[in-house]
Amino acid sequence: MRTDLRFCLLQIRNPADMVRGHEVECFVDRLAVETEQVHALDVLNDHLDASIYERFDAVLIGGSGEYSVLDDVAPIRAMLDFLGETATRGFPVFGSCFGFQALSLALGGEVVHDAGRAEVGTYEVQLTPAASSDELFGHLSNRFAAQQGHKDHVTRLPTCARHLAGSERSPFQAARFGDAPVWATQFHPELTEADNRKRVLHYRDRYASELDAVLDILRPSVETHDLLARFADVLAAQPRRVAM
Repeated sequence: MRTDLRFCLLQIRNPADMVRGHEVECFVDRLAVETEQVHALDVLNDHLDASIYERFDAVLIGGSGEYSVLDDVAPIRAMLDFLGETATRGFPVFGSCFGFQALSLALGGEVVHDAGRAEVGTYEVQLTPAASSDELFGHLSNRFAAQQGHKDHVTRLPTCARHLAGSERSPFQAARFGDAPVWATQFHPELTEADNRKRVLHYRDRYASELDAVLDILRPSVETHDLLARFADVLAAQPRRVAM
């Protein structure tokens, strides 16, 4: 049952960033679980180790506030190593935005910074043929709206990944990494239109003259709202994992 699951949410946000709490709420809502089932772990200050595999049923990775997976700082390097090990051992993971880039990079893919192709707001995403048989993506329409907020882009997926979706500006928008329950999306399935509007307004200083344009393109993204709940159901249907 979903109520038996425990999730570890890796957060890459400064201590004063008010989005930290809101991000937890968004994941709780979209997973359709109780607040106490999602434990936030501060990547910038907390240690990532194998005890996570014993204490939790899955790892979640959210956005990043002011950070990029390309930043050459010790906590992000350590997180990439941890995610590579986690995915390789087949431990369940779901990452969004920064999480998609981090998993891709950790497993041998490529990520670049390209502000000229930034997606901030609501954008159309299109499924690939491989998505039709996927446990999470197979129920989605061929084209659907998704909440976005990124300037870094995956330009090459690792060889273990199955490409599930793309957009006009950022061709790699979702993937499953190997055969284990390890998925990630460039878009934010944890955010509704209202959530994304709140986040954009919180970071309004970053957008300056572009703020009104970003707010104008926000629209509902209802098809993505149950992706995380489907991920939770996949986990709930599996035998309880034993740490290795």
